[in-house]
Amino acid sequence: MRVRWASKALDDIVRLYEFLELVNSVSAAKTVQSLSAAPDRIIEYPRIGVRLGEFEGREVRRLLIGGYEMRYELTRDEIFILRVWHTREER
Repeated sequence: MRVRWASKALDDIVRLYEFLELVNSVSAAKTVQSLSAAPDRIIEYPRIGVRLGEFEGREVRRLLIGGYEMRYELTRDEIFILRVWHTREER
């Protein structure tokens, strides 16, 4: 299975880093590393995340990584990372 990131998910990573960097650049880097490594776990266990029923006809799941939520879609041969945000963010 291969991993592909949506442009919005990549934008989310940049946005989170820039926000965290203002307070603690080391913590910002560690957070981005942790979020970037999460798809490796998904490759190993594709259905590790909770399936979201509101995406009928698609297998969209969410995985919590610390205080962050990563949404991804499973297809037959791909993991598509859709979005990433902190769970305290106003969504």
